[in-house]
Amino acid sequence: MRLFGRNKPNAEAPAAQRRFQALGQRAIDGDGVLAPHAQKAAIGRGEVLKAVATLNKYKEGKANLEQKIIDNEQWYKLRHWECMRKSNQQKDEVEPSSAWLFNSIANKHADAMDNYPSPNVLPREEGDKGEAEMLTSISPVILDQNDFEEVYSDEQNYKLKTGCGAYGVFWDKTKLSGLGDISIQKIDLINLFWEPGIMDIQRSRNVFHVELMDNDLLIAAYPQLANQLGGSSVDVSRYVQDDTVSTEEKSAVVDWYYKRSANGKTVLHYCKFVGDVVLFSTENDPAFATRGLYDHGLYPFIIDPLYKIEGTIAGFGFVDISKDAQGYIDRGNQAIMKNMLSNTKPRYFVRTDGGVKEEEYADMTKDFVHTDGNLGQDDILPIQGKPLSEIYVQVINNKIDELKETSGNRDVSTGGTTGGVTAASGLAAMMEAGSKLSRDNNKGSYRAYKRICEMIIELIRQFYTLPRKFRILGEDGTRRYIAYSNANIRPQPQGEEFGRDLGYRLPLFDVEVTAQKQSPYSKMAQNELALQFYKSGFFNPQLADQALACLDMMDFDRKHFIMQKIQQNGTMYHQLLATQRQVVALAALLDKQNGTRYAEKFAAQMGGQPTVQGGAPGASLEDVEALGGKEGAKESHVTKNVRERVAESTSPT
Repeated sequence: MRLFGRNKPNAEAPAAQRRFQALGQRAIDGDGVLAPHAQKAAIGRGEVLKAVATLNKYKEGKANLEQKIIDNEQWYKLRHWECMRKSNQQKDEVEPSSAWLFNSIANKHADAMDNYPSPNVLPREEGDKGEAEMLTSISPVILDQNDFEEVYSDEQNYKLKTGCGAYGVFWDKTKLSGLGDISIQKIDLINLFWEPGIMDIQRSRNVFHVELMDNDLLIAAYPQLANQLGGSSVDVSRYVQDDTVSTEEKSAVVDWYYKRSANGKTVLHYCKFVGDVVLFSTENDPAFATRGLYDHGLYPFIIDPLYKIEGTIAGFGFVDISKDAQGYIDRGNQAIMKNMLSNTKPRYFVRTDGGVKEEEYADMTKDFVHTDGNLGQDDILPIQGKPLSEIYVQVINNKIDELKETSGNRDVSTGGTTGGVTAASGLAAMMEAGSKLSRDNNKGSYRAYKRICEMIIELIRQFYTLPRKFRILGEDGTRRYIAYSNANIRPQPQGEEFGRDLGYRLPLFDVEVTAQKQSPYSKMAQNELALQFYKSGFFNPQLADQALACLDMMDFDRKHFIMQKIQQNGTMYHQLLATQRQVVALAALLDKQNGTRYAEKFAAQMGGQPTVQGGAPGASLEDVEALGGKEGAKESHVTKNVRERVAESTSPT
């Protein structure tokens, strides 16, 4: 899962069992007996009991958050009547569930996936440029191997519902047949516990991640747990599920992360325990006692809030914003539906002393209804229903509009026509303007994505000691197969100067995040901008200086790439002009000596005899005469050497 050990997991064991074996193989030896260093543990039963007490305090601090997450999931599943229903309310009443809130969340999720991020690693020093390019190429491969697009989709959905998402970036020793690799997972906040009152998880003194595991798998991986699994001092909240989920044969496995300060450096330690039994501890293992779990010293959890709240890590989401309006919409629909049903179903007043057989009267299949005695006018009277005013429908529509406005899910942002605008370009512009809330939310997701990529680089720096093979795509779309290790990004010695050690240099990198999959409008706008540049002559090499001056005042995505291309084209153009003048000049020398006409032919092939100001490649006759050795003209040393060699080769002696 996240730790690494001496032995590879048993290939014949089930996948889950191999996972537990990999986690515990440093805490126990091959016979399932505690290793010698574990008997002198720095982390033992007493420390674990203190950690459990801290965990329970953290759980009390986030009890309201856990209940909100569970309720918001019910709202998302259109099961919110279970949250709104009063205890004395009849369960057979009409309970319509409209999906306005669900549609709002679904549209925000679609916006997020339309702008799926992509990393670009930038060096902080010129000498690390090659490594930055390699990291830019292999980072998407590592993400793809973790099915990160699905992880990103699940996290975005969770974030929109609960107001806060979370990722876990770990080193998984069981990957690649024991070689190990990076693992990226979506984390459920119900299973994650931190210090209450903080806004940055890295400032928490402890972080706990709790997960329920099957007892038989735990005992198979950790034999010392036999006869010790039963009641748990840690209780994990659960969602309201349609399936019956039993937890009788499961135990809470706790991953405890905490930080220590050693030699002016923050060291991240880790302990895995069940109940009061330590399964693994970095402080108990000499290989990690001073180094810690990860060299970067950070908790391997990245929090991604939607709308931040002061004094807490978690934020609030669209369910919190819109469930009040959604509740009134459904209550209004309930009243209208009840009125409709009461008016469409016939009801009657019946006298208690009347002689009508009520069962026969209510049975529409009977042609005859028997009565006792004479039938009076008032023995049975139909109940007249009262239709509702249209004002109530208008109130519900106003609530629907309120939900759309508060959630930023207006018709224009979903492609609807408003304001009489029918032109495609006008609709596209309105959709782009209406999606500014989604763009703002995506920027928050990009910040979390940036931290994920930075953590990936740090794990590569620590664990990629052996070369790994990657298949990447070059800029021209061709496939390349490369091998990469951490040899060039580890701390590098800088030697000695005047007998003093200069220490180590650590290559550092910045991560720039861009949208890999842009929205259709963004693609159309970029394509239209490129066509405008082409029509304006920006890609004409002789106008490179003017184009660069204009682009310097503009702001759009990948501007530096366009400016670099135009600058390269301008440089190549001037180099080509200089080369062509040299060729024509040399041809003119040959023509003077041999009576040939190569200069005119070359000039014609190169575009005639235009001047530099004309813009096309070529050389004028004045240039040819000047470079051809005209008296008083300045001649380059290259031309002079070539002219002398030609003269010697054509000399009769």
